[in-house]
Amino acid sequence: MQSTVAVGSVTELWRYPASSLAGERLDAISVDRESIDGDRMFGLVDVSDNEIARPDRDAKWHKVPRIKTRLSPARDLEVATPDGDWLAAPGAESDRAVSAYLGFAASIRPFRRETVAPGYSGPLTAERYRKAPIHLLTTASLARLKALHPEGAPDPRRFRPNIIVDMAPIEGSFPETEWIGRKLAIGDLLLTISEPCRRCGFTIIAQDGFDHDPAILRNLVRHNAHNLGVYCTVDQPARVEIGAAMRFV
Repeated sequence: MQSTVAVGSVTELWRYPASSLAGERLDAISVDRESIDGDRMFGLVDVSDNEIARPDRDAKWHKVPRIKTRLSPARDLEVATPDGDWLAAPGAESDRAVSAYLGFAASIRPFRRETVAPGYSGPLTAERYRKAPIHLLTTASLARLKALHPEGAPDPRRFRPNIIVDMAPIEGSFPETEWIGRKLAIGDLLLTISEPCRRCGFTIIAQDGFDHDPAILRNLVRHNAHNLGVYCTVDQPARVEIGAAMRFV
């Protein structure tokens, strides 16, 4: 039975067309059982060894989250380096721009051939991982991290959630970490919270508007067992819009 009492409402929605590159903030997302439409379709690799970008492990990739991404109305990937123009990807021109920005030869490649135009004959790359269809994060947990680290900037972009739910802070608590196994309704979308989201070194990397900050991760290690936010499996697919209410089921 679905609760009639909303515990929060959706305040931000994100998808990430290319792994490790900047996300695309949307007014609505379509969620099926396996993924969000348009989420994590491409990867960025070092041409010299075909290694996929790992900003959490290697400083040579630290500029990658500043590369913007979006999907065109035709669902084609477009990317833009800081101060650069939007360029179609995968493609020679976008690869040249990304390589010039990073300072070494890099290439955007699809994970699956069906995600690109029929004429694409270039190489693919393997996905790093896909833990769950949805990563959910609450503003209450961001507020808790800010309380622990007042001089820091717990910007959601550090954590790459798909759904951010606005809810009142709970003193001393990262609330969604305590919901493992519970079921949620967000509008018509039904989810089961499957596991906490264990954070990595990506969270400390500088992006536009905030600085490199190792204390972000240190506080999560000390106060929430390395975690922030939760992964969710999908029980009932649906379209979700900004403002949708979240309730326990």
